[in-house]
Amino acid sequence: MQIRESELPSIGKKFQMTTEAGDKLVLVVHDDGRREMYHYDREDPDDSISMVELTDEEAKQFAFILGGLVYKPRSLETIEMALDELVIEWYRLEPGSPYAGRTIGELDIRRRTGTTVIAVVGRGQVRQINPGPDFVVPEEATLVVMGERRHLKEFKKMIKNGSD
Repeated sequence: MQIRESELPSIGKKFQMTTEAGDKLVLVVHDDGRREMYHYDREDPDDSISMVELTDEEAKQFAFILGGLVYKPRSLETIEMALDELVIEWYRLEPGSPYAGRTIGELDIRRRTGTTVIAVVGRGQVRQINPGPDFVVPEEATLVVMGERRHLKEFKKMIKNGSD
């Protein structure tokens, strides 16, 4: 599955995806917080057959349900029990961070904190999924880090203090 993202100047952002079943869905996130969700006809992918508008609060509540935070399907319970202590967090490097311009391997994050960098989002929303040890962390990047809570606290401390 691939989600295409595009800027809508003076409006917000548009996200578009096609499901495994072949349904085209579009989500427009307005700068004022409103969301518009569109569902398109499978036979004519340019023809919107339904639209729902949500406030920011409604969208957040729906996201909790859709993301499985309110109700967990039984088939996922065993997977989640195995991953219960595993947490994923996003950390943005401050301007001038000593970690920018260095490789993942040089930073030695896994050994030092017990966490794993699973993605890096740079300027212009350029994404690097599963960056290897030779990946150079760009300025003001957002690091997507996975680990147990206690390890994430160590990572946060390392990033905040800027020490090696």
